[in-house]
Amino acid sequence: MRYLGLEFEVRNMPELEPGFVPMSAFFRAHQALAKQPYAIAVHRQDGLCSVYDTAVIGLPEYAEADLYYLDRLLKFLLWAKGGHRVSLCGDTALGTRLKAAYAPGGARGFDADFMARIYDLPFSFELLDYAQKPAANEAAKPVGRHLDGCRIGFDAGGSDRKVSAVIDGEAVYSEEVVWFPKENADPAYHYAGIVEAMKTAASKMPRVDAIGVSSAGVYIDNHCRAASLFIKVNEADFKAQVEDIYLRAAAEIGNVPVEVANDGDVTALAGAMSMDAVGVMGIAIGTSEAAGYVNLQGNITGWLNELAFAPVDANPAAATDDWSGDIGCGVSFFSQDGVIRLAAAAGIELHGASPAEKLKEVQALMAQDDPRAAAIYRSIGVALGHALGLYAGFYDIEHVLLMGRVTSGKGGDILLAEAGRVLKEEYPGCPFVPKAPDEKARRVGQSVAAASLPELK
Repeated sequence: MRYLGLEFEVRNMPELEPGFVPMSAFFRAHQALAKQPYAIAVHRQDGLCSVYDTAVIGLPEYAEADLYYLDRLLKFLLWAKGGHRVSLCGDTALGTRLKAAYAPGGARGFDADFMARIYDLPFSFELLDYAQKPAANEAAKPVGRHLDGCRIGFDAGGSDRKVSAVIDGEAVYSEEVVWFPKENADPAYHYAGIVEAMKTAASKMPRVDAIGVSSAGVYIDNHCRAASLFIKVNEADFKAQVEDIYLRAAAEIGNVPVEVANDGDVTALAGAMSMDAVGVMGIAIGTSEAAGYVNLQGNITGWLNELAFAPVDANPAAATDDWSGDIGCGVSFFSQDGVIRLAAAAGIELHGASPAEKLKEVQALMAQDDPRAAAIYRSIGVALGHALGLYAGFYDIEHVLLMGRVTSGKGGDILLAEAGRVLKEEYPGCPFVPKAPDEKARRVGQSVAAASLPELK
């Protein structure tokens, strides 16, 4: 394979995505030639800073390869770690071009606006010499694993909402209700659904001591900064009624401790609890790709972990994400939309009214061993194996736990097997293979893990 003057070999390609260029392979090929030091620092709230040390090739004939490498690297760092200010430390000409992409109207204008909104600060750059690179300043905190008392665990997904009543770590009641949060512009719809679920769970226990929430999106200090669940809600209503929606809903149940966390982090927490392990990456493949991470100390990092919008395909003709407008992002592969997109390539015509219904059609075909459906899951599995190889360069991973409706049934078994095979063959240094939840993890579950988030005062 040849791209931007770089030659590299990829043995495993998704059969329904022949143009796929694994970002991990491109990064590896670029770094094999790179000798000129370069660093990118992304700064976020409270003076926290993540620093990534790397290198560029620095020769005129590889200028475009250097720029593309840094563009994709910065994009990955922003969505994995988060940041409202970026320090580019090294070649000034490259830094100037990269900075221009994040200006209003630039190719990465969406990313700049998104980060500014999350942190409620202007998005900015500084260009520095490599010797002036900032020092890293990371902070992680213990969260979850609290199972004492009577707790509500609420899990807000894009297609259904789940709630559990949990007493001393045992779920005494659970329910799953279909809802349509991404199709409703009135936040009163979302609020009513959340309150109804919490009140139902509360009715199954003698009292409520704490409420934990797992929800798609970005949450800082229990406030929603951005979430596709509320994609139709206008900006004014978002600020007035969505940012504190879970806190207001919980207040209707009682004055109890409340903790809100990204659903990916709760997926990782559920895995860490069930396996009694650390260094756990959890990935829920459903409405979107929700990722989370529990570090080697067993703590949540405070990073964004929004890997749905981190690039995994370097092909310039890769699938475009409708929301961000960028190409090759994880959400285009590791989601029900990814299944639907590949169904067309497999020659399957879908008739469902909603993405969830279309996914069920593919799953029904897979249950009948339809070879076209099997090709979809093999393709996603191969792409996921390459993506996990990429993620391992940014996270200290010892275990990967896959959840979500896309991973269920026979298709999920194929997906897991293909991802594991690709990791073994092309990334032998990775110490993990992706696993589905075992029976213990299923008993803990997403909503039960969410219930463990708050600590009783």
